[in-house]
Amino acid sequence: MNWISWCITIIPVIAIVGLGIYSRKYVRGVADFLAAGRVAGRYVISVGDLEAGLGVITLVALVEEKYQCGYALGFWGNIMVPLSVVISLTGYCVYRFRETRSLSIGQFLEVRYSRKFRIFAASLRTISEMLANAIGPAVAARFFIYFLGLPHVLKFCGIEVSTFALLLFVVLVMAMLVILPGGRISLIITDCFQGLLSYPIFVIFTIYILTKFSWGLEISPVMLDRVPGENFLNPFDVEQLRDFNLFALFVAIFASILNRASWIGNDTSGSARSPHEQKMAGIIGAWRNGFSVVMCLLVSVAVITIMSHGNFSSEAKKIRVELSNQVADEVITDGNMRKKVIDKVNAIPEIKHVIGVDKPLSRENNPDTVYFKTVKDTLNEGENGNALFQKFRTLYFQMMMALTMKNIFPAVLMGIFCLLMVMLMLSTDASRIFNASATLIQDVVMPLRKTPFTKEQHLKWLRGCSVGVGIFFFIVSLFFTNLDYINMFLTITTSIWLGGAGPVMIFGLYSRFGTTAGAWASLLCGSGIAIFGMIFQRNWADYLYPWIEQLNMVKPLDTLLRAVSAPFSPYIVWAMDPVKYPINSREIYFFSMLAGILAYIIISWLTCKEPFNLDRMLHRGKYSIGGEHEKVVHSKLRHLYNTLIGIDAEYTRGDKIIAWSVFVYSMVYQFLFAFVGVLIWNWFSPLSPQWWSGYFLVTNLIVSAAVGVVSTVWFMIGGIMDMGKMFRDLEARKDNPLDDGWVEGHVSAADQALVARVEHKK
Repeated sequence: MNWISWCITIIPVIAIVGLGIYSRKYVRGVADFLAAGRVAGRYVISVGDLEAGLGVITLVALVEEKYQCGYALGFWGNIMVPLSVVISLTGYCVYRFRETRSLSIGQFLEVRYSRKFRIFAASLRTISEMLANAIGPAVAARFFIYFLGLPHVLKFCGIEVSTFALLLFVVLVMAMLVILPGGRISLIITDCFQGLLSYPIFVIFTIYILTKFSWGLEISPVMLDRVPGENFLNPFDVEQLRDFNLFALFVAIFASILNRASWIGNDTSGSARSPHEQKMAGIIGAWRNGFSVVMCLLVSVAVITIMSHGNFSSEAKKIRVELSNQVADEVITDGNMRKKVIDKVNAIPEIKHVIGVDKPLSRENNPDTVYFKTVKDTLNEGENGNALFQKFRTLYFQMMMALTMKNIFPAVLMGIFCLLMVMLMLSTDASRIFNASATLIQDVVMPLRKTPFTKEQHLKWLRGCSVGVGIFFFIVSLFFTNLDYINMFLTITTSIWLGGAGPVMIFGLYSRFGTTAGAWASLLCGSGIAIFGMIFQRNWADYLYPWIEQLNMVKPLDTLLRAVSAPFSPYIVWAMDPVKYPINSREIYFFSMLAGILAYIIISWLTCKEPFNLDRMLHRGKYSIGGEHEKVVHSKLRHLYNTLIGIDAEYTRGDKIIAWSVFVYSMVYQFLFAFVGVLIWNWFSPLSPQWWSGYFLVTNLIVSAAVGVVSTVWFMIGGIMDMGKMFRDLEARKDNPLDDGWVEGHVSAADQALVARVEHKK
């Protein structure tokens, strides 16, 4: 990178940090710091959520996954479209949670269940959340080391300093500069600003990658050049995929319904100016992604093409050698062993795969195979070879994108891409640190107190805890090594909470029969399975497999595992492996969710003595608060089509247009035309691989790019206007000092007077 590239990166980042510091002037109370005063508009929330959700770790994990399974499985994801439409348009869970006016998920849990359960559940959620998110800064810091070609060790005045540790520190300090001044206000404003900057960047990289690679001559042939059962484009030829397969897709769909509400609370889900505005932020989220989806897709496709197509064999060798050398420098501490590995890797000749002449590629046989075999055989000459190889392979796949982008971008584009990744890192890490710290204070520390904080104490504790969580992220990132694909690691760590949280949240928001005992049972059963699964995974290559080997139990256990999984083959295949635990993270996650559901329903059914007062919790009927439901008219005769897509009396004409556009695009185009219609066509006349290539090009690139053109302009205008309105509303807002998350007798302190007045009238 030259000085122009560095200016492109640094100047906008300074502006972002400055905007975060400026937002401090609008913090008048706890509700401002935690929920942006509940004055955020739909576009500010939606654009900000795009940036906060699309982090460096997200893009790295996406490329890592698609490099293994391609995009054919995405076709089957359309099964979820009708449900997604209903979930989005009806505001499933999100609308009701906003009605509770809870500042945190724990406040809701105490109102619905009990204070002890609030403390336990919040602690469990925070542990799960922090373990999952703590590797985010590590992935980001490592990405910049590989992308910028930095050495793993820097020397200052003769003192050696770890580049990784130094970058981790810088990453987390930048996050603190955004969090500490204004909390949620800072995050929403800076995330929205970064989102607005990112939209044109998405367009730039989409155009660049499309002009650099030929779809018909390079991309499509590579994606189709796979052995039977592992096709990257044909969804009817994917039965041999492992880890990222049809069962994983089923688990993802099931989890998206069950755990819809499990992460809400300490995010933007309580920041909108009304429940309806919160719902609309989710609805327009169907359009907000624009070119971001296309760009992420093309980055993955570019990596697959360069690393597999014969036209790029020399570039691929350079990338693989540089990648292997950098990973070896980081993973292998023994100098002699490291040199031996590097020498053998450098000696591997260029691999020029000729499509149509050589055998099709597979997960077992591809240009990376010879590198892995060389490294594994060499490492096994020493001690702990399997464990070291597991670390090597994990980092190799994670950092492949960084080295590939470094080798294809000119200097200016490197600066722009570096800026994009800094913004994605900053928004994601800051949001996740703040969410964890808010949960700890609101739902663990505060419920343990006999009296509420003063406003000044409360804000001081929130800021101090953010620093503490940042330090925790630094320590975990510095010493923790991820041994699996990122998405698999995130699945197993988040299942510590999500394994039992779904029933707790959904039945808590929608049922009157759910009890505190049922909630306890759900978390203990669901989360317990996930915790044991994670322990086994972490210790498999180092301790468990060698121990089983010493007992001569490898073959008997292998026979047992194969027999148990045989009815579900090829989608679930369990077999003994010296490097990888036989049961993958998504399978463990699925079992934990089933256990949580059964435990909640059975125990609640046995212990329910009287129905819970949902109207009071949701501020409905006689408990309603003026201004949030003023437009609602509960008509007895509502049109069926409006009911189906969630349109009610709160919808303006513009809202109805947006809702119907989402419905028509999703249901008519995506589901009926591009999914059901294609299924019927393929049933009567099986479609060729080349046809699926064209289908992918049209549906995932051309149509998405056309939508991106409109949404980029739309959301940039809407985001700018909404941000201006948010500043004005923050300036005019009056703080309620009781609105801080304190709960007494299953009623929030801010609602005590209202409830007493209403129930006294009875």
